[in-house]
Amino acid sequence: MKKHKRDTSSRAFDRGYRAGVSGRSVDFCPHAQEEQRQHWVSGWREGRVDQWDGLTGISGVHKMRVS
Repeated sequence: MKKHKRDTSSRAFDRGYRAGVSGRSVDFCPHAQEEQRQHWVSGWREGRVDQWDGLTGISGVHKMRVS
């Protein structure tokens, strides 16, 4: 059975979330296409909010997706 790739918008959001939680700047967004960039930045924003709320490390595991 073939493995289906996740859609690129979901992957961009997840990577942006991880960048936000780790405290990286929004300037490090790797996407040039507007749609993927929007998903990355919205994931980054959610990650930053979770970092500010203290959901890093073990307390933030429930927010991460299992791929």
